[in-house]
Amino acid sequence: MDLRQLRYFVAVARERNFTRAAEQLHIAQPPLSRQIQQMEQELGVQLLVRSSRPIRLTDAGRLFYEEAQQVLGRVEQMKDAARRIGHGQRRVISIGFVASTLYAGLPTVVRRLRQARPDADVRLVEMMSGPQVEGLKNGRIDVGFGRMRSSDPSVERQVLREERLVVAIPPAFALAAEDAPLKPAALKGQKLVVYPSEPRPSFADQMLSLLGHHGVRPPQLQEVRDLQTALGLVAAETGVCLIPASARFLRSDLRYRLIDDQEATSPVVMSYRRNEDPALIALLRQLICEMYAENPPWLDIPHNRLTTP
Repeated sequence: MDLRQLRYFVAVARERNFTRAAEQLHIAQPPLSRQIQQMEQELGVQLLVRSSRPIRLTDAGRLFYEEAQQVLGRVEQMKDAARRIGHGQRRVISIGFVASTLYAGLPTVVRRLRQARPDADVRLVEMMSGPQVEGLKNGRIDVGFGRMRSSDPSVERQVLREERLVVAIPPAFALAAEDAPLKPAALKGQKLVVYPSEPRPSFADQMLSLLGHHGVRPPQLQEVRDLQTALGLVAAETGVCLIPASARFLRSDLRYRLIDDQEATSPVVMSYRRNEDPALIALLRQLICEMYAENPPWLDIPHNRLTTP
């Protein structure tokens, strides 16, 4: 078995179709099919169910797909690292992030990481929580800061804190007349703005699930691409929007009320590959602990449940 065969299998597993995979790989379909058959013969197990449309992975195939992505990602990292060292360049540390983490400590962590590792080129890649898992496995990023928990076995996760949710409300709305925490059921009949519109599942689905649990079905729903747009629409009185508490500092022309439900939270999750550089992960944990110890304004206890990294 060689790396070429692994790439062939990953392409077929991702596309669930031999024809599309062959086009993507710029080879003919028959040799692609033969290479996959040779892999199955070598392993002694079936990886694909060819009789289904689209092609389906067996249990062994799913495991092999996850592991193959990780192997190929590490190979690309090795090649990139070797080129950089050979050309006298610095190591690159790529950090994936969702936009809302920019308002709650990520800039501080990145700034201090650059100070602690002047030998490295720290790069930020905006990436939604779901795609971060794929980005970790294929080597595009080394660490991710997102809002969704993942169950992928090749990725380690650490919940840094549970951030309480608040409702952003236009000042002219009746709900803005008070500052007290708001029961989720009080949002019945309210038009709702959610983000992001894609990719899904996402933070938007988490919010809809939360409201649905309390019997809230918005009469009108508007999906937008990002948090800033969502708050802009709230300011235009399009509806209300559930956001992580730290994002309430973004606009001062809106009213914000805490959701009165201890389970109404959005986690901030640090994710990284299994067996990732332990020194880098330990350094990031240290920097996060030091930042927490300084009690920044967005970390106030009523709006957060802390977890020590």
